[in-house]
Amino acid sequence: MLYSDLMKPPYEITPTILSLLAEVMHHLGRLEGMALSAKTSPQLRRQNRIKTIYSTLAIEGNTLSLDQVTAFIDDKTVLGPQKDILEVSNAVKLYEQVHNFDCAQVKDFLEAHQILMTSLIADAGKFRRGGVGIQKGNDIVHIAPPAENVPGLLNDLFSYVRSHEDHALIQSCVLHYELEFIHPFSDGNGRMGRLWQTLKLMELSPLFEYLPVESLIKSHQEQYYRVLKICDQAGESTVFIEFMLKQILASLKEYEAKADMKAHDFDSRINLAKESFHQREFVRADYLKLFPSLSTASASRDLKKALLAELLEKRGSGRMSSYLFK
Repeated sequence: MLYSDLMKPPYEITPTILSLLAEVMHHLGRLEGMALSAKTSPQLRRQNRIKTIYSTLAIEGNTLSLDQVTAFIDDKTVLGPQKDILEVSNAVKLYEQVHNFDCAQVKDFLEAHQILMTSLIADAGKFRRGGVGIQKGNDIVHIAPPAENVPGLLNDLFSYVRSHEDHALIQSCVLHYELEFIHPFSDGNGRMGRLWQTLKLMELSPLFEYLPVESLIKSHQEQYYRVLKICDQAGESTVFIEFMLKQILASLKEYEAKADMKAHDFDSRINLAKESFHQREFVRADYLKLFPSLSTASASRDLKKALLAELLEKRGSGRMSSYLFK
């Protein structure tokens, strides 16, 4: 059955999904309010990109260690299976070009697969032509749709992604799951599904380009495959959406901790506020949005202390007060 018959891929919006959605957006807003998306150190961005490449390949059986992947990216000699080294080389080239791809365009999807699988399979950048079953041990865990249905299924899926019918976070999870279900290629489907979810997330926030969700999937790899199987049997992706939102939330929390942007004292809060507001006027409510756990009284004390230290200028009085960094 094609998605056009269903209007959209099947799933339910559960209380768990709504709760996770709210929590993810809260943390995302907090990080973006702290200007993390633009100002996180290049070193942390690089580390996270390496973790992403290492993890998405390791999930599929690549044997190179994180240190070996790092060494390869640093142009050092790496000893290992030629196929594994080529997988890393192709993935590095692909992730360097993420801004060139539209996650709702079939031609971009095929081009990305061509880069990812060049010299690894004969049909890189082309849809599979035969039937396929996914085997784990002695069990067949998934029978993919017939090859002749793949182009139509993808066109319908990408139409849904373009529709903005649901929140981008939910759509990104659905996109990931449905790409695994359709299994459009003879190989490389898992890597493409994870990357294509990242592309959809990047539409929501540029922060997601450097958020190593794949490393958390790798840490919960057995659960990842178990959830895919549950959804396959159920014929809808609700449980997978819940699973992936949990990984995204955990990744945001980890990112915040490693970026060391938690503001526990006056100096760090004022520095973060200065980075965020620059030469723009702001009011106390804007300051509180940067630090949701801060009380109104504490925010007032911070602003008063900054005025006394001549870090701020104050305009107006009472409820009409606004502030500007010098």
